[in-house]
Amino acid sequence: MNTYLKHLLSALYLALALCACGQSDANNAQQPAPASAEAVAETSNAAIEQAFETRKSDVQLGGHGVVVKLLKDDNKGSRHQKFLVKINAQQTLLFAHNIDLAPRIPLQAGDEISFYGEYVYNPKGGIMHWTHHAPQGDHEAGWVMHNGQKYQ
Repeated sequence: MNTYLKHLLSALYLALALCACGQSDANNAQQPAPASAEAVAETSNAAIEQAFETRKSDVQLGGHGVVVKLLKDDNKGSRHQKFLVKINAQQTLLFAHNIDLAPRIPLQAGDEISFYGEYVYNPKGGIMHWTHHAPQGDHEAGWVMHNGQKYQ
């Protein structure tokens, strides 16, 4: 076996061993941990699913899903755009997006969105609100991303 082939096989074995152990610096460089709420929201709904299963409320979470239904605006007090978003085969979220503090989102059923806001448990799947900026800085800001545009 020539020297080149020996080095190639050694490198291949080393790479496989490092990948199996989850220690590869090259792998970590290619797939960094999410650095922002946007990155988390676009990758997984696991935290929302867990919050639903454990009946947690008032937690800041992000995720993504498909708009399944547009509802009538809630005009009592602060005005809210309301819509339903399916995040998996079993769970749908009710969104209450404050349109006195953030722009209305031009949604249609079937649109994909990502989001970040405050999750509140209910037995139907949960509610997402605080999907807008916090004008007085007293709450973590949220947002909804639709067609490359962030609404907050």
